[in-house]
Amino acid sequence: MSDVETPGLAVLADPTRARILRLIRDSEDGRMLVGHLADELGLRQPTVSHHMAALHAEGVVVRERDGRRVWYSLHPDEVDRITALLGAPPVNDAADWDRVVEDLAARYRGTFSRETVAHYLADSRRLLEARGGAPLLASRAAAFTTARLDDLERIEERDEDDPPTVLFVCVQNAGRSQLAAGILRQLAGPRLVVRTAGSAPASDVRSVIVEALDEIGVPLGGEFPKPLTDEAVKAADVIITMGCGDACPVYPGRRYLDWDLDDPVGKPLPVVRGIRDDISERVHLLLSEIFPSPDLLET
Repeated sequence: MSDVETPGLAVLADPTRARILRLIRDSEDGRMLVGHLADELGLRQPTVSHHMAALHAEGVVVRERDGRRVWYSLHPDEVDRITALLGAPPVNDAADWDRVVEDLAARYRGTFSRETVAHYLADSRRLLEARGGAPLLASRAAAFTTARLDDLERIEERDEDDPPTVLFVCVQNAGRSQLAAGILRQLAGPRLVVRTAGSAPASDVRSVIVEALDEIGVPLGGEFPKPLTDEAVKAADVIITMGCGDACPVYPGRRYLDWDLDDPVGKPLPVVRGIRDDISERVHLLLSEIFPSPDLLET
């Protein structure tokens, strides 16, 4: 594979190549033959072969020989960046939304009406779909709605015995904020509520972020990129921004910090490790500031 260092993958500036990659990515088994691509695109096979040669030379696709046939698939190291540029795959939404509403309404019975639950679920679904694709839409919309309702309850009935809430905000909510949140959850456990959000969220957490966290024993769990909401900010005690500018509204009574960190998007794992370790040092310091008494820091 040749070394692809251009973050924007300039090879995708050609719309035909972008369409080729989208067809390969969205195919049933993630690979296609030149003949199939030519039929889908309405182009001659030599034309498609020319584009495939360029994509292969740039390390964007890999070849797999099967007798006389050659299958093409996306290079695993480039899937995240390609998805970031092309948008998420189309979603087959066959969810039973009425059932999701009923289950959430049962969870919040006595706290929020069914109408309120349905409103927040519909809005959460809209916000997730607005990114151009939403994998696992029903489960993610339900989880996003749960977090929003929990935040709303905290805003309306704030109790001094509630654990403090820390909100990490970056642009895509797929790198820096997920690294920080994962490490803080691991260190703090139930003593803190940890939230994340993005000013322009991606469709999924970068695979290199998951790998970098796994190396230090930090699970990502079911976390996924989420849009920044007003209730998330209002419910937070500490709000930490990372390169998202003025996207986060300012409310009195909250502590605001801005961490100047490199963006790990498109970076190789060794670079991401350095960003992770920088974040880890900041998170340890933050935790010691929130819980300054040594006995509170004991596990």
